[in-house]
Formats: sequence, C-alpha cells, structure tokens
Amino acid sequence: MHVLVIENMPQSDLGLVGVALREAGARLDIRKAYAQDPLPADCDGYDAMVVLGGEQSALDDALYPYLPDLTLLMRRFTETDRAVLGICLGSQLLARAHGADNHLGTAREFGWQAVALTPAGLADPVLSAAGERFPVFEWHSDTFTLPPGAEVLAWNDTVPLQAFRIGRASYGMQFHFEAGTAVIATWKEIYKDQIDRIDPDWLSRSARLQARHGAASDRAGLALARAWVETILVLQGGEVASAHCGRNVSQG
Repeated sequence: MHVLVIENMPQSDLGLVGVALREAGARLDIRKAYAQDPLPADCDGYDAMVVLGGEQSALDDALYPYLPDLTLLMRRFTETDRAVLGICLGSQLLARAHGADNHLGTAREFGWQAVALTPAGLADPVLSAAGERFPVFEWHSDTFTLPPGAEVLAWNDTVPLQAFRIGRASYGMQFHFEAGTAVIATWKEIYKDQIDRIDPDWLSRSARLQARHGAASDRAGLALARAWVETILVLQGGEVASAHCGRNVSQG
C-alpha cells in the first residue's frame, strides 16, 4: 500500500491516521508542499492520498502557488477511485477540487466540539465507525459548500458541513480527528501564542477539557482512521489500483 501524504505547514502530524497506516504496513511518500517539495506529476503508483491541515486558506494561490495543482491531483485520485482523505484545510481543498465554494472566516471553531452524523453518515462505512455522536478537536475559521454529487456525513450547529464523501472513498473532514491527545499536547506548546489569541483562557482550562473529552475523542479518531484505511485495502489487487491517473498536473 503506497500512500501520498501532503503537508501544508511545518509541524504537521499524521497522528491517529499515522497509527492506522502503520498498522496496515503502508509505505508513505511525504511531500512538504509548503516548503516547495514538488507534487507528483500524476497518481500512478499510489493507492491513496492524505492532505493535512494548514494555516493558509484553500484560496491562497498567490502565497502558495501549488494549491491549484494540488486540488487537481486530489480530483484525479477521486476520479480513478483511489482513496482520498482531506483533513481541515485538506477538506476545504477537496471541496474546491470538486466545484464547491470556499467561505473564508465565517465558521470559527476551536477545541473539543461535539459532532453528530447525518443519516448518510450513519450508513457510511467510515463515519459510522465513530458512533452517532462524538467529541473531536476543531481548529478552523473557514468552511465551504457541498460539492455537487457529494453527501454530508457529519454536522454540528456551528458548522453544518463537518464531513462529506464524494465518490466511493474520498472524504473531507473539517475536524482534526487525527489529533489525539498526544498531538494536542504538542500543539499546546508549539502554538501557545496562537491559542492565547483565540481564547486566552483555553490553556488554563485544557486539562479539565481533556479529562472530559480526550479519551472519547481519541477512540473516535482512531476508529475513523482505521475505517478509512480499510477503504484503501479494498483496492489492493483490484482493477482500480492500476487505473491510469493521467498527467494533468503542471510542474511550474
């Protein structure tokens, strides 16, 4: 199993998704796109793709000129039935890739929040693994419209579009389900100043919040990660795994 991983900022961490990929024996090709690592010319040779979060918006092409090529590559993975996972910024880019509108600065969430599944989510093989309702870590201010042909899988009152699927196995998840308590502990140290600007009291309350939500969030996140990895395993040895991706990504 060969998985392409796109990092959009320093200190990226696959977290619980990394745990599930290691359990499955996945071979990772990690590209630090923010640091000008080139994107692959196509998706041939890969079984799946993970696009992690970042501080930029999904429309920051002027500052991050690789974003249009990345969205095209995500679309090609979907069109050839390879599994795609977009987390936070990655979900916003996946939505853009499939014709949705990105809305900037309209949907701020931070910290552990409750997320509930839609009827489609309850029937979905990945989202249903976490249960009907679960806590998960959020850190974003942008959102998006639902791409044509996609299904809304999870929601809450603040952001009605928390997760969606397009095609068989391309998932956009606005929330940071990969961020288990170990990852969040690192974020608290690295991003202390940013967190204080968002909520000056959050760090002082974080131990109590983690005691209340952390274990359940970790369980849900690992269940989601393992279930998504199962969508990759479906491709092994099948016709889809050898589907030609095409060479449509520019290399400028």
